[in-house]
Formats: sequence, C-alpha cells, structure tokens
Amino acid sequence: MDFSDGEHYYDIRFEQLDMANACYRDMEFEDCVFSDCDFAAASFQNCRFTQCRFERCNLSLAVFAASRLFGVTFIESKLIGVDWTRADWPDFHRDFELAFQQCILNDASFYGLTMEQLVMAECRVQEVDFRHGNFSGASLTQCDFSGSLFVQTNLSRADFSGSEGFNINVLENTLKGAIFSRFDALSLLESLGIELVD
Repeated sequence: MDFSDGEHYYDIRFEQLDMANACYRDMEFEDCVFSDCDFAAASFQNCRFTQCRFERCNLSLAVFAASRLFGVTFIESKLIGVDWTRADWPDFHRDFELAFQQCILNDASFYGLTMEQLVMAECRVQEVDFRHGNFSGASLTQCDFSGSLFVQTNLSRADFSGSEGFNINVLENTLKGAIFSRFDALSLLESLGIELVD
C-alpha cells in the first residue's frame, strides 16, 4: 500500500514496503508495526509515530523533520546517518521511551537532545554525536561506541554494561552513578592521564 499525506493509521502492520526516497507530510501512525520495510532516505515531515515498532527496516538517512516519536522501538534495523535533532522533541517530555535493539546507528546525531531512559542494546553506535545531550538513566548495554563524541554530556546513572569503544572524558561529562563493566571502565582513566601497570 502507499501512504497518503494527512492520514491517520492505527494498529496496522506494514510489511516489505519499498518507500526509499519517498516524501510524506502530516501523517500519524499509532500502534503500527513496520516489518522488513525500506525507508532509506525517506522524508517524514510533521508526522507522528506513537507506540510503533520497526523490525528489520532500513531507515538510513531518513529524515524526521518536525516529526514526533514517542514509545517507538527499532529492532534489527539500519539507521545510519539519521539526524535525530531534526525531529520534534517537546520540552515537557524528558523520556520519549525510545529504544534500539540490535540496530546499526552509525554516523547519527543526538546533539543537544534530552532523552532520559534512552535504550540501546547490542547496537553499533560508531561515530555518533552525543555532545551536550542529557541521557541520564539511559541503558546503553552491549554496544560499540567507537568514535562517538561525548562532551558536556549528562550520563548520570547511565548503564554501559558490556559496551566498548567509548572515549569519555570524566572531567568533561557527568557520570555520577553511571555503570561500566570493570575492564572497560579502565579506559575512563586515560582522560586523566593515569598510566596503569601490572
């Protein structure tokens, strides 16, 4: 099926849609499931996604301009190069119940966003911009954060259990109550110029 601008879709399962490079406006999706769909470089302007799930979808370079996402879960999906700052994140919410499970999120931007309780599990999160954001209480487990940027980022109570590749300066970020695996936590000492010996 094709989407129509301005329509409201409720409790529908969409499978194997090819919507690459498509452009849509003013649509609402509530309790919908997208399975094995291609939304590469698609543009969703002023749309709403509420309690939706994306399974094995390609959303690389997708644009969510002025769109709202709440309670959305991405599973085994590609989201390379997505600029999440272009979406609409109202100030009256601090937790948007956004979750990524076994996804590829490389080259994305969460710059300056407040997403408390964000969930990323078993994801590739390489070269991602988290600077000046608030991700307190986030669950960021079993992920690869190689090359990702953390500057003036609030990571208090964030759980990095099993994650690797992160380069986080303990003097430039808020880490009170954060959880790290014992071995991987040693990398945090590099920002202090501390040399470890056996």
